[in-house]
Amino acid sequence: MDPQPTAEAETDDSLARPGESAWTDPPAAFPAAPAVFPAVPAVPPHSQPRPLARRLLAPVSTLAGVAAAFAYVGTVDPNEPGHYPVCPLLRFTGIYCPGCGGLRSAHAFVHGDLPAALGANALAVLGYGLFAVVMVLWLIRAVRGAPMRLAISPAWWWGIGAVLALFTLVRNLPFGSALAP
Repeated sequence: MDPQPTAEAETDDSLARPGESAWTDPPAAFPAAPAVFPAVPAVPPHSQPRPLARRLLAPVSTLAGVAAAFAYVGTVDPNEPGHYPVCPLLRFTGIYCPGCGGLRSAHAFVHGDLPAALGANALAVLGYGLFAVVMVLWLIRAVRGAPMRLAISPAWWWGIGAVLALFTLVRNLPFGSALAP
């Protein structure tokens, strides 16, 4: 008959050092972890804030690029054939997409003709206003040294998509011809 196994017999002492049991307390070099961990900041603190010119580089560069694009569209008239490519959706299907008339709208907007800009693409004019608001916020935050983060929830993206789809549908129906370019 075999003797009953003891607790010592169930442990694997083959991995322990001679004279030690495998079930020893951890050495004092590894202190116990604190019960509550301190909050880790999302952005590591900088020893010195970045210079103002460095903080303004991204928003001013973006603004310069958009201003250059508007200057080009303001100079080269999209109402003249041959200057810009035709919308592929309009060319192959005859359906106005949400962007159709956007260049004509930008051209009229640059020249200060707001009724013509709204007539070419009202949604684009709303986009110009939204862009201006975001740029002002970005510049203010850059001057103050605060980061600019736009976090848009999926519900907003679905809402934007629904507005674009509705705009496209209405401008292609007979009663929405005022929205067609």
